[in-house]
Amino acid sequence: MGRTTGIIIAAAAAIVILAGVLLFMLGRGSEKEVNELDKELSDMELPSTDGAAPAPAPAGGTSLSGRSLVVVSWGGAYTKSQIEAYHKPFEASTGAKINSVDYNGGIAEIKAQVESNNVTWDVVDMELADAQRACDEGLLEKIDAGTLPPSPDGVAAVQDFIPNGITPCAVTTILFSHIVAYDETKFPGAKPSKLADFFDVKNFPGKRGLRKTSPKINLELALRADGVAGDKVYETLATKEGVERAFKKLDTIKDHVIWWEPGSQPPQLLADGQVTMTTAYNGRIFDAQVKEGKPFKIIWDGQLQELDVLAVVKGTKNLDAAMQFIAFATDTPRLADQAKWIAYGPARKSSLPLVGSYHDKPDIDMKAHMPNAPENAANAIQIDFLWWADHQEELNQRWAAWLAK
Repeated sequence: MGRTTGIIIAAAAAIVILAGVLLFMLGRGSEKEVNELDKELSDMELPSTDGAAPAPAPAGGTSLSGRSLVVVSWGGAYTKSQIEAYHKPFEASTGAKINSVDYNGGIAEIKAQVESNNVTWDVVDMELADAQRACDEGLLEKIDAGTLPPSPDGVAAVQDFIPNGITPCAVTTILFSHIVAYDETKFPGAKPSKLADFFDVKNFPGKRGLRKTSPKINLELALRADGVAGDKVYETLATKEGVERAFKKLDTIKDHVIWWEPGSQPPQLLADGQVTMTTAYNGRIFDAQVKEGKPFKIIWDGQLQELDVLAVVKGTKNLDAAMQFIAFATDTPRLADQAKWIAYGPARKSSLPLVGSYHDKPDIDMKAHMPNAPENAANAIQIDFLWWADHQEELNQRWAAWLAK
């Protein structure tokens, strides 16, 4: 043992003894507390014998050279944004290799892997409602929020993420939005500007596009357009009268509706002139505006926001690496970088000010296209995934009956 190291260890031992004595003298010490303090000091990294500080960990955390992770997502432009913002920097900083796999959502494949004890996926991008259901069924690993990095100015992750951004088994990366969009060439005079205009076929004539696959979104939008405050939407929907009110509002435009299912349809309906206004995912309309030069405009008023999360499959053999990837991918700069590639808002409050221009069009300020930018989010609400978990089945039946009328 080197002389320097011996002195340090002796000093640490003296501190333990002194701390224990002081605790007991103050009348609030215990053998348990002293033992815990002893453990904390024993776990402290000591300087090397030459007095140098321990070498810092790599930028991405522990080196993962030679390791590989399977990260599952939705494909297309969305996965591309993750590869550029998360995967490539993580590989560069840790030496790990990320294998990207596409899927169609849901929890069936995760459940099959876990129940067969043949887990081949490590990290999965999921809708929040699916992640919550998978967590409840024991299909996902729990995530310690304390392992997530703070913001650059030291704000803890639990305070830096948007509401519901961290749940027991998932960490949010982005929020996307259900909005109303219109073709401005169809309205040479007054332009629609608020959600209520979507239901006003007299002053803003033309067909309307609505999603057919679920009552979710349609019922909320109907109530918001009918004057229900954002913080009262689910309280209202929880009553029979509130549900009837939503359907009555939808009745006013039902004869003008063209139904859509996949997210690619709304911009196509606008482009083909089949509708003058439609509900849509904000990212799809952004792509049509920027990549195709379409004359489409978004009405942010009354938008409904949803969250997309990262989760770890229960039983993965790469648990440590998967957790390290999630901590890395959800830090402040990574979430800001993703917004360079796609018009979805970062889930950290500290990321939004760092959002820059579109990756290959420096004249496009992506902040203006973020659903959670202050000027866009003034009248937004977040979809209550827990409420829908309790009411989806009954309202699906009511929705199917209404469609069949």
